[in-house]
Amino acid sequence: MTGVFESTSAPPYPEGRNLLAGKSVLVTASAGTGIGFATAKRCAEEGATVMLSDIHEGRLERCADELAELVGQDVPRALCDIRSSDAVAALVTRAESELGGIDVLVNNAGLGMTRKIIDTSSEEWLRLLDINLKGPFRTMRAALPAMIERGSGSIINLSSICAWRAEAGQSAYGASKAGVLALTRCAAMESAESGVRINALVPSLAIHPHLEKVSSPEFLAKMVRENEVLGRGAETWEIGNAAVFLASDYSSYMTGEALSVSCRRA
Repeated sequence: MTGVFESTSAPPYPEGRNLLAGKSVLVTASAGTGIGFATAKRCAEEGATVMLSDIHEGRLERCADELAELVGQDVPRALCDIRSSDAVAALVTRAESELGGIDVLVNNAGLGMTRKIIDTSSEEWLRLLDINLKGPFRTMRAALPAMIERGSGSIINLSSICAWRAEAGQSAYGASKAGVLALTRCAAMESAESGVRINALVPSLAIHPHLEKVSSPEFLAKMVRENEVLGRGAETWEIGNAAVFLASDYSSYMTGEALSVSCRRA
């Protein structure tokens, strides 16, 4: 971590245990410094074959090359705008081909916004829903048929603590992430008899360089002080650890669940 969080301590970075050996993983919005790339990296370190997808070409190439160097083999990558059903369908088709099937889909793509509801335009509201809620709808709709046909698969949707706990300025964002939880539960019921599990991750505050660019040190320090009882925000790879668990056979009896990755007593 950087900036205001330099004095806080995190646990040692975990060693891989081959928890995902033999599995293939597709992670959306997985280029950059946030939860997506950290999750992709942890999955690769646990033995999975990982494909990265993002809307930013340059960033995607850099991150995929970085991960390829780490794991010692080529990392498939594909541009995708999850606001487009055609683009999502093409991504899933390509991932099925390059990975030999998608065992795990991590729907990480999302957009944040802090705005009072009276100051939120209809365009901003719809844009948040288009990315945060319709995005995972599109990817699940595209990926589920092949998973159902194979009789296995794990889908992990990223929600947020704002889906459960009220925060001023988070009306649109919180509503979109609450929708993700309802979408997860209902889709899980539809897919359970086919052997496909669908769960959600509910992080509280994960600190990374992009967040520090768009939030003041004072605001982040206040969030930690008032909400995070461990005295620090999460490392992005700690959220990735929880994704590894949901992707692995260790969570084989979990579907339709929302796993809180939080120290807010959520």
